Amino acid sequence: MNDSVYVGNAGKDAALDRGWLLGHFKDVGDPRHSEAVEIKWGVHPPGDERSQWVEGEERVALLVLISGRFRVELPGRSVLLEQQGDYVVWGRGVDHSWIAEEESVVLTVRWPSVPGYAVPEKPEA
Repeated sequence: MNDSVYVGNAGKDAALDRGWLLGHFKDVGDPRHSEAVEIKWGVHPPGDERSQWVEGEERVALLVLISGRFRVELPGRSVLLEQQGDYVVWGRGVDHSWIAEEESVVLTVRWPSVPGYAVPEKPEA
């Protein structure tokens, strides 16, 4: 066994860490730890949306639709991903938000991997 190799399943592993498969937030020493890039396998029920806009973006992002219908909101522009393989890329300084119009699976790649963008979890009622 080589500790620099990890084999997994995106659907199963994503469920363990809010969809994230790779990035700075994985333990140092884990082959999935990276400060260069983040990868997320996002599974979203219909109506799921980001609870607040990302502002002051420092990363570049690529979002690819695997299945479903997913809308990305950008300043002055709304992008609908509706066919498998549709994608959108945005750069540093571009604020954004999103909503799943149907049950959707999206693959997100962001670089570099930097802390500070997690939305605080809502307290349970």
